[in-house]
Amino acid sequence: MEREHNLVPEDKLWKRFLYRIIYRSDTKLGKLFDVILLSLILVSTFIIMMESVPKLDKKFHTYFIISEWIISIFFTAEYWSRIAVVKNKKHYIFSFFGIIDFLALIPFYLSFFFPVTKYFLIFRMLRMLRVFRVFNLLDFMNDGTVIVRALKNSSRKIYIFLLFLIIFSVIVGSLMFMVEGGRPGFETIPQSIYWAVVTVTTVGYGDVSPITPMGKFFAVILMLAGYSIIAVPTGIVTAEMRNKRQNLELICERCGNEDIDDDARYCKQCGKKLA
Repeated sequence: MEREHNLVPEDKLWKRFLYRIIYRSDTKLGKLFDVILLSLILVSTFIIMMESVPKLDKKFHTYFIISEWIISIFFTAEYWSRIAVVKNKKHYIFSFFGIIDFLALIPFYLSFFFPVTKYFLIFRMLRMLRVFRVFNLLDFMNDGTVIVRALKNSSRKIYIFLLFLIIFSVIVGSLMFMVEGGRPGFETIPQSIYWAVVTVTTVGYGDVSPITPMGKFFAVILMLAGYSIIAVPTGIVTAEMRNKRQNLELICERCGNEDIDDDARYCKQCGKKLA
């Protein structure tokens, strides 16, 4: 995140002025800049999607190219301006938003040599995360941090579950290969494993299906098991989030208030933010 200590020395007023516009949203110009930035991100994403439609690309190709050039030049100037006005340039370049800004820009220049890479410009949508800062929605970002932390803390259990799922799918796929006897869609064990994964995850493309009675019986068992298996990761993460909340002492450090709701972020008596 952009921090106050990144401000440049006092003598470079133009950098202070530009910093306030680019990194802050507490002024009219800063707010306007952020709104323009977010609008261009949406426009750029829309253009990329429309370019993938042959009929529209053929009709509006020139307009798409000109618009993408204008937007990309603006983003390039904005990226270098962000680097120029901060004291700790390395901190911004390798920060979360700095990396996203770079990934949102580099596909445009790579497309000069590899045209297909222009579709990676869709990564610009990640820059929409700044909307939380622009519209003072940082509390939602904090909630997102809780979810990410729960995923990280439960990652070992999820890895073990995925390993079990891989073993299970390989075994079931191999059994289906033997049961179906090389029929269409089950000619090889890898193809049969593909069917098993699609079935156990309840995706069900329908491109491959068993024909024999025994194969259909295995399919029914796998479908029923899929409902139980798919719920495991959700249960693991939910339990981790619940344990995290239960381990917190629901007592305000400032006023000692113990009457705090489970989903509260601030003390109802003194207004202090809870841990």
